[in-house]
Amino acid sequence: MKNQTIKSLLLSAVILFTSSALQAAELKNVEGDASTPALKLESLKGEMLDLKDLEGKVVLVQFWATYCTPCRVEMPSMNNLIKKLEESKTPFKIIAVNMGETKEEVQKFVDEVKPEFTILMDSKGENVQAWNVFAAPSNFVIDTKGKVRYTLYGGVEWDSEEIIKAIQDLAAEKES
Repeated sequence: MKNQTIKSLLLSAVILFTSSALQAAELKNVEGDASTPALKLESLKGEMLDLKDLEGKVVLVQFWATYCTPCRVEMPSMNNLIKKLEESKTPFKIIAVNMGETKEEVQKFVDEVKPEFTILMDSKGENVQAWNVFAAPSNFVIDTKGKVRYTLYGGVEWDSEEIIKAIQDLAAEKES
């Protein structure tokens, strides 16, 4: 029942974002308390991942769902973002947290879309609440010290020059 409620709420939010173009969204600076909620979940492949273990890297945490059209459309640009940042040796990782769906639903989506990043399963929707997620996709860019620095609600072309530069700048702060 709880999963159905989460799906219903998120479907309403998805409909709002589906009508807007991917390019319309942009990273928003987080002001004030940038503390990052805990995130420790099992991946689709059965491995445990703890966000704390990724300190030292810039991390994009995305909350998404298989029925989210912008999520499906933007994942190829997320794959491209990884490749571009690897070329520049930027310490970066993407974690995509599925919101309340079954492994079977998610695996079917992954087989079709072929994301090249870690998919975590939040089948009970506990992290959706902790991270105050209200739309799919909901994105949080975490700096190398583990603090939320940017948010973005809705889809975007992740491999744009602007986003690449923002991530590289966050990674460079580690070195200063």
